[in-house]
Amino acid sequence: MVHQQQVKPRRTAPLHLSQGVFASLLIAPAMIFIAVIVAWPLIETFRLSFTDARLGGETYVGLENYQDLADSRKFRQTISRTFYWMFLSVSLKLILGLIGATLLNAAVPGRGLFRVLIMPPWVIPIAIGMIGWLWLYNGAFGLLSGALQYIDVVDKSFEFLAYKRSAFYSAVVADVWVGTPMVSLFFLAAMQGVSRDLYEAAWVDGASRWYRFRRITIPQIMPVIVSMALLSAIWTFNSFEVIWILTEGGPRSASTTLIVDTYKTAIANFKFGEGAARAVIIVILLAIFSLIYLFFLNKVNKHYGVK
Repeated sequence: MVHQQQVKPRRTAPLHLSQGVFASLLIAPAMIFIAVIVAWPLIETFRLSFTDARLGGETYVGLENYQDLADSRKFRQTISRTFYWMFLSVSLKLILGLIGATLLNAAVPGRGLFRVLIMPPWVIPIAIGMIGWLWLYNGAFGLLSGALQYIDVVDKSFEFLAYKRSAFYSAVVADVWVGTPMVSLFFLAAMQGVSRDLYEAAWVDGASRWYRFRRITIPQIMPVIVSMALLSAIWTFNSFEVIWILTEGGPRSASTTLIVDTYKTAIANFKFGEGAARAVIIVILLAIFSLIYLFFLNKVNKHYGVK
């Protein structure tokens, strides 16, 4: 009898990757995504800003687009209006958000219901919310105009979006309505992280509510306030739907910000090169603003001992 030897399959040596190569493979999909979705559009926008790109083609014009913007008084006014819009809207969001978070953090009956009711302005689509504000601002059948007439503030119907000053501030109010719930929820989460022992010790020492709020709550949540200030500023700076649905930048460019101006130039008027130059300026302004913010954030974190 011949004994057949059983041939065992050969085992291949396991593939060993260094930590650097393994980490590179893990982040490669994210890097490819960023390169395609973020980096390439930025590079293409920067290239187009040096051309006179239109529907019929493009020609290289060098710095002519930037020179035209530097010489344009209207564009300088648009920049000033944008920062004023951002400062006013963000300031109101932070103030109202802090008040709202303080009320939501109080031990009152129905606190859970109030926390749910604050969500709709942030959750519902901005377009639907702005349509609601269009009805409120309407002079013929709007609630606000009717209320002003009822209390004899105005003698006849008032069109909020028909005048330069009222249209601008009406857009600010609508934008604050959209952004305040998110700010309130972030502040509320930060307040709930503050140790109750600090409040109890201050209460035992006879500190008033205002003193505890000013000396305990604000310092403890200051890093969150600074962070929300930057995020809200960037979102408000880039806000488009609110202004476009309410006023389309009017009347007479009274509510036109950089984002709206860029859209009108590049999309509505098909001046892609000039629109790209405006987009590059927006990126530069936001980058400078972010660097300034990071500088002050580091200062605040060091002051309050946050790592």
